[in-house]
Amino acid sequence: MRFINPKTDFAFKKIFGSEQSKDILISFLNALLYDGNSTIEDLEILNPYLAPKIRGVKDTYLDVKAKITGDKTVIIEMQVLNVEGFEKRILYNAAKAYSIQLDVGENYHLLNPVIALTITDFEMFTNWDKVISRFALKEQDYLVDYSIYDIELVFVELPKFNKELAQLETLTDKWIYFLKTARSLETVPEEIGEIPEIQKAFAIANRCNLTREELEDLSHREIYIQDQRNAITKAVKQGREEGREEGLKEGRKEGMKEKALEIAKRLIDVGLDDQTISQTTGLNLEEVRNLRVN
Repeated sequence: MRFINPKTDFAFKKIFGSEQSKDILISFLNALLYDGNSTIEDLEILNPYLAPKIRGVKDTYLDVKAKITGDKTVIIEMQVLNVEGFEKRILYNAAKAYSIQLDVGENYHLLNPVIALTITDFEMFTNWDKVISRFALKEQDYLVDYSIYDIELVFVELPKFNKELAQLETLTDKWIYFLKTARSLETVPEEIGEIPEIQKAFAIANRCNLTREELEDLSHREIYIQDQRNAITKAVKQGREEGREEGLKEGRKEGMKEKALEIAKRLIDVGLDDQTISQTTGLNLEEVRNLRVN
């Protein structure tokens, strides 16, 4: 068997956001949000996947949106490219999902909590090794909750998950392992296939079960992602090479700074974040931000 890559937005939505995926999504969300406990008993998928109407390029739309037990809304996004402004987009989508619950004139007490669950194929928070990170509004000094998690941001960073098959213990481990490795597998491992919902997810991810149109959409999306990754890699490599060459030729601090600014502008054009540009060029974050504004 060959499985589609669940880390692409196309495949992720098909696996977790289809009409037949309700039980899969319940298990998945209980694993990532509630440590595998059966907290979510029921849900409604608010934007179900309809093949083959899939966009070729992701902008600001969500992969899956669901209303879960307790009238909470969960917005779920799978992101494979670390593009500029991504962290702000997550907060924007969460705030928007929270605010649009009310019609004109309705009382604020009708607002229900929103959870933004984001799975990334890159590291977002380099200061710690936690695979799953949670953010909520709190008082800065006393860490008191502002409004009992009315808006909660949850991040799952796949590169930080390094457990092998034999090390998987929890339902959380098994779902993250599925996301990270499904594409490279040829059979369903017994260790995770024993979970009915994961077994069903593998069945949906089986290439043999996709239509020709779906396979074409998937291929277009994978080509786009690879092209973007190659563009970023090329820009970084070219920037480093040009920086070294210019430094050898001029040997002057002023010349190297000017070249670093030129390289930084190119990296901004291909969508790299400020932190990566700073590390690549040697410019400080303020200098990079000034370039972006100007």
